[in-house]
Amino acid sequence: MTATKIGIIWNPSKIDEDVLRSAVAEALDSDVQWWETSEDDPGLGMAKEAVAAGCGTVIAVGGDGTVRAVAEALAGTEVVLGIVPQGTGNLLARNLEVPLDDIPAALARISRGEPRTIDLGWVSMNGEERAFTVMVGFGIDAQMLVETDDDLKDRAGWLAYVEAMGRAMAGTEMTGITLALDGGDAQEVRGHTLLIGNCGMVQGGVRLLPDAKLDDGLLDLLLVSADGALQWLDTVRSVVWDNGIRRLLTRDETAVSTESTRHLTAERISVELEQPLAFEVDGEELGDVSSFEVRVQAGALRVH
Repeated sequence: MTATKIGIIWNPSKIDEDVLRSAVAEALDSDVQWWETSEDDPGLGMAKEAVAAGCGTVIAVGGDGTVRAVAEALAGTEVVLGIVPQGTGNLLARNLEVPLDDIPAALARISRGEPRTIDLGWVSMNGEERAFTVMVGFGIDAQMLVETDDDLKDRAGWLAYVEAMGRAMAGTEMTGITLALDGGDAQEVRGHTLLIGNCGMVQGGVRLLPDAKLDDGLLDLLLVSADGALQWLDTVRSVVWDNGIRRLLTRDETAVSTESTRHLTAERISVELEQPLAFEVDGEELGDVSSFEVRVQAGALRVH
């Protein structure tokens, strides 16, 4: 990487400062400025300060919350986002194939200086709008998958996520959902899970949104409406086989929808719920919402 000012936004709850500073000093031959996140601000304000200070690259060191906050501040700028994943899910890092659990390797990737341009999602709810890098929604989501039993993940891989989905589905209820895509007519559907994402892979290599691409200018939607054991099995087959193993084997390009799992794409999606439900953005629960709107900002972010 040519000499340029680099900002580092780091979460002190995720990594030891001495370890991080030592790795940065060894990997980056640049003018480095440091900002520490806080409980009140996971990185948005610090990243804005880094941009104002003239940093050409801002590195988020932490989990998905830190990455999301920094990405929001960098949206629409020429400042490049670097990621040193230190969380549990590390979902954007996984989709970008950033090295996990290896700080020197993640920094080496940034040092090589080969950024790409990706889209960013924005969600408006409860009177505010915030960015997301991975997915938003309710029901069986990325956070549930992140919290799957670690021992089971080590032994069973994606089977752990099937088990987790089964537990989650057993505790969810169907609700009425009104959907409008790209300003079209509203449609009434029922479901217990609605995910809208910019990229689709979660832990274990499971792709909840198999068609999602980080740079296609579209958001992908998954509606799950499994009701009862047979439809639950249909959903498992859809996620694990139709849009997982079989797709890898046949190299199919299009997600398979079933009676209980529907896949759609759009640039803008409006959602109204029959009843308020717990809502999450990139794995962070933000309380109950009864309506929200989602849009894509194509080419919003440069990332390493």
